[in-house]
Amino acid sequence: MLKMPGEPWRRDAVEDDFGAGSKGIFMGFWEGTPCYAVEVDHHHVDPMRHVTGNLFSLLGRVPDPVFHAYGRAVQLLSWERDHRFCGRCGQPTQPADSGRALGCPSCRLDCYPRLSPCVIFGITKGDSLLLAAAQNRRLNFYSTLAGFIEPGETAEQAVAREAMEEVGLEVENVRYFGSQAWPFPGQLMLGFYADYKGGEIQVDPEEIEEAYFFTREALPPIPPPASIAGQLIHNFFGR
Repeated sequence: MLKMPGEPWRRDAVEDDFGAGSKGIFMGFWEGTPCYAVEVDHHHVDPMRHVTGNLFSLLGRVPDPVFHAYGRAVQLLSWERDHRFCGRCGQPTQPADSGRALGCPSCRLDCYPRLSPCVIFGITKGDSLLLAAAQNRRLNFYSTLAGFIEPGETAEQAVAREAMEEVGLEVENVRYFGSQAWPFPGQLMLGFYADYKGGEIQVDPEEIEEAYFFTREALPPIPPPASIAGQLIHNFFGR
């Protein structure tokens, strides 16, 4: 567990504020000291002393190492919560492989934390970039397209499929940009650019509200540069 602005809490301080809990999940070392993630009772949260909110609200507001530590903690706690019982035989699980897995003592199935690989990509057309507004409009900006990689599919194939499914466009020259751990709750975002090849924009109404090619001079609201979507956009336009 971390506190703002990003220094780990000592265990005795956590226990004073929230009461004694479990040992927690070992996350690694913070400046040479073992660090654990623990889940606390939300009923003990004092708004005058504690900072609350969702993980997304910290993106770009705290240093990257701190955000990654928060993200890792959230993912590990979610994994532990969701795998208390074996998915094969239903027996209670227990720590295995030096705490890196949750194992079933009955059928010997070990479950490790899992990541879901996703592609996120910008479709380029000359000096313009395709940006889309999501259908639910929870976030008031336009962003690049994204989607999960399906079984048996390469990342490049996923880019081409998602481009066709979400906006009805053919793409080519798919090229890797970079990656970002995205703990919402457990994705690994693989960033790409792809060149427009053909077709007219036809959005999937269940996913996309509207999509257009934008130039640098007429950009709509876009994601913050702390996100890989923002990095794709800023990098393309040379910001």
